[in-house]
Amino acid sequence: MRLLMMSDTHSRKLPAALWAAVDQADVVFHAGDWVDEATLDALLGRAKRLVGVYGNNDGPGLRARLPLVATVTLEGVRFAVVHETGGKDGREKRCAAAYPDADVLVFGHSHIPWDTPAPNGLRLLNPGSPTDRRRQPHATYLTATVSEGSLSEVTLHPIVPADA
Repeated sequence: MRLLMMSDTHSRKLPAALWAAVDQADVVFHAGDWVDEATLDALLGRAKRLVGVYGNNDGPGLRARLPLVATVTLEGVRFAVVHETGGKDGREKRCAAAYPDADVLVFGHSHIPWDTPAPNGLRLLNPGSPTDRRRQPHATYLTATVSEGSLSEVTLHPIVPADA
């Protein structure tokens, strides 16, 4: 099963490379800060399956349609999705305590790609932002594969201007 992870799209036009990845994915995760409902509607219309949450910049319309935390089990791997996890110091330990029943936590907010394990084995993944790179060299998103209880092929994809 092919996965696509994104966050912090901030109502900006999604790059062509990201739409191509949406078309290839079996499940698309969005870890919040959509800012507008049009992006949610566009992804709902195009993704085979969408798992999303609202973020701190999302207003009442998005908060009415999306949860603060989403959970889903795919091919035996338990995912949790949330926008904010707090500061980077102590994140792994804090998230392991907050999400003890998850194998993978997909989060956003910082726009900084992140891939680390917590002491209990929880894997923390932040795809960065495909539209707002902030202090990063490129805008980014993640893809991965899940099969038979295992997450593999986690790949960070930079979006270069030609892909936009």
